[in-house]
Amino acid sequence: MDIISQLQEQVNTIAALTFNTFGTLQRDAPPVRLSPNYPEPPPVNPTEDSTNVAEQPKQMSAAFVKAAKQFDALVAALPLSDGGEEAQLKRIAELQDENDAVGQELQKQLEAAEKELKQVKELFNQATDNCLNLKKPE
Repeated sequence: MDIISQLQEQVNTIAALTFNTFGTLQRDAPPVRLSPNYPEPPPVNPTEDSTNVAEQPKQMSAAFVKAAKQFDALVAALPLSDGGEEAQLKRIAELQDENDAVGQELQKQLEAAEKELKQVKELFNQATDNCLNLKKPE
């Protein structure tokens, strides 16, 4: 897999981690009194899940940091551009010229192939006509 695909995959991983983290925190967060005007939220019975809820943010943030570090490592692995913008523009022009030359060559090959196809069709038609003419009409 090339570096750009790996970067895209890592961005998707970070987005999924973020989405799941926010969803899990919203789902599992204990009720909180928003204002003194509201009644006290009902007490929550402590269970094994409540201790897990306390550990979840730490685990999720550790996974997020790990994914971000992997992303940073992939960005650091990207090749550096040589010579700045002018060199890049020159390289783009060279590649465009090469692309044009290859395009012209492909066009010539396409025209030659179409010409050959036309000849083959004509020969096929002649051959079928000759075969049909050999049969005696009944």
